[in-house]
Amino acid sequence: MNKKQQIIYLYYEKGLVQTKIAQKLNVSKAYITKIIKKDSRYKEEKENRKKKNKEKNKRETKKYISRKREEKRILDACIRKQHIQASNELSSKKIISNRNFRNWNNSIYEYNYKNKTYILKSKILVTEDVPKRIDWKGI
Repeated sequence: MNKKQQIIYLYYEKGLVQTKIAQKLNVSKAYITKIIKKDSRYKEEKENRKKKNKEKNKRETKKYISRKREEKRILDACIRKQHIQASNELSSKKIISNRNFRNWNNSIYEYNYKNKTYILKSKILVTEDVPKRIDWKGI
């Protein structure tokens, strides 16, 4: 079987794409295109491949959308659970611990590795009841 016959066989019978055929037979993609365009089945094969790719893309898009919806559903459930937990923690106690306060306001504190404490960031205006320093040893 010569190269032209191999190209036609691989493209029309095996359904390989031009780049794969070119790699397999060690010829240029332009040469492959030239050979397959001369065949009478080329237009029909091209249309069939377009249809298959369209269907494949639709399926992939549907999978992607459903996967994203599932991720959003899971994230929403986690956020709902955190909200319920936070509401319970904040409503059940009249006074919350310094650690819980730091957990709810972590952006206003910075960690001091030397002392293993959280210290209120400078230039942050807070009321007097906000802890300036929170000991974190033992965790």
